[in-house]
Parts: sequence; structure tokens; C-alpha cells
Amino acid sequence: MAGIKEIRTRIASVTNTQKITSAMKMVSAAKLRKAQQAVMRMRPYSEKLQEILRNVSSGMEDSDGNPYATVRAGEKVLIVAVASNSGLCGGFNSNIGKATVALVQGNFAGKSITVYTIGKKLSEFFRAKNIAVSKHFDEVYDALTYDNVAAIAEEIMREFVAGTYDTVVVVYNSFKNAATQIITEKQFLPIEQEISEEQGFSRDYICEPNTEAIAIDLIPRSLKTEFYSILLDSYASEHGARMTAMHKATDNAGEMLRSLKIEYNKARQSLITNEILEIVSGANALQG
Repeated sequence: MAGIKEIRTRIASVTNTQKITSAMKMVSAAKLRKAQQAVMRMRPYSEKLQEILRNVSSGMEDSDGNPYATVRAGEKVLIVAVASNSGLCGGFNSNIGKATVALVQGNFAGKSITVYTIGKKLSEFFRAKNIAVSKHFDEVYDALTYDNVAAIAEEIMREFVAGTYDTVVVVYNSFKNAATQIITEKQFLPIEQEISEEQGFSRDYICEPNTEAIAIDLIPRSLKTEFYSILLDSYASEHGARMTAMHKATDNAGEMLRSLKIEYNKARQSLITNEILEIVSGANALQG
């Protein structure tokens, strides 16, 4: 059994850790509330814009008017992995890293693959796996605004149009609730030419001045909005994962404190008992 001093030191250490994890849980809960509201506001707009985009894009006479829908051989693949700059959020970062590695070694095995990362933790993960990261955009989390995200999306779109990449896939955590994040692998480019159907027919939009002119303005804006929505999803998922992880850590610290206090009381009682026995033995010796 450990000594009383050692147990007392461990109790103080666990108590301090519990205070830290509890504070981090409350901070993440506050940030999650704001991030969740942003996701809930953005998601319907982004989804509706994507629906209109696919309908309008599929109705164009040829792909020349829509360079973002050009389907190529698919030999040059860009994977954009999205996670966070900070840790202490459970498997949030490592799950994205593992999903990306699975894509590199599975679906896209044998192809020319380039990896971009958003989040410092992913760069560290891929460095340990000997996977080269061509570009990283970690600074976007310093100010997660539409303009900053749109600049990243525009760079990726420009490289796709130039033929640098045939396919662009984004791997990220989609926000469901505070305790659940869904690993999502989404094809960002080329735009999937699926016609949204409802009751067996597709919507026929009347475009003014014409479909091509609308698409030229709508498609880039829609892609940037979609990319921004992805990062908002990931940001909310990060704080949900961190809040859950810190909640579990706080509970575990509480359980450990209870065990340590029981151990401390046993050690203290044993020490008192030994002291009483020594006193009694000494008294008996004097009387004898």
C-alpha cells in the first residue's frame, strides 16, 4: 500500500486535473452552442443551393460552360483532410487521419495522390505515417470566416480547372450532435451531375438571362458555400468531441478521487492502529 504522503499528492494532482477538464468542458460547451447554431443556419442554405446547382448544371447543353463538372480519367486525386489545430478531443483527429490513409491505400491505390490538410494535428499524424502533405491551411481556424474559407476553395477550384487534379475529395467529420460525429468522404470536384428528383421528375428552372450565364456565377459561389459549410460542420464536431471527451475525463477523475480517498483512509487507519498498538505494547512493557 502506498504511503499517506504519496496518496495525498496523487489526490491533489487528480483534483487539479479534474478542475482543468471541467473548465475545458464548459468552454467547449459554450463554443459548441455557437458553432451548432452556425451549422444549423448554413446547412439548409448550402443543401438547397447544391440541389439547384445540380439541376441547372445537368441542364446545360455541354460541359464547356461548366468546367467544374469536367469528368477526367481520375488518375490525379486531391484529398483534403479536415480536422483541428488542437487535441484533447478523443479520436476526432486520428479518425480523419485513419480514414484518409484508408482512401490512399484502398479506393485510390495506384493513383497519383496529393494530400492537403486543414488542422495542425493532421500534419503531425501524416508525418508519423510517412505521408507527404503538399499544403496545409491551419491558419484558417484563427478566423473561420466565409472569405478566408472561400480563398482556400478558390485555390482548389483553380487547380482543378487547370487540370492539376482530376478528382477532389474532402474527408471531414459531419456534425450530428454533441456526442456523434460522422466521418464523411465527399466528392467536391467534379460536380456530380445528378438530377434531384421529387415524385418522379426533376425541377425545371427558368433561368434569366440564360442557364449558362447563371451557372457561371452560381457554380463557383455554390462550391465556396459548400466548402464553408464543410468547415463549419467540422468545427462544430470538434467542440462536440472535446466536450464529450472532457466530460468523460472529469467523470473518470471523480472515480479516481473516490478510490484514492478510500485508499488514503485505509492507510491512515492502518497508521493509527499501528501507533495505538505501539503505545499499548510500550505501556505493557513498563508494567511488566
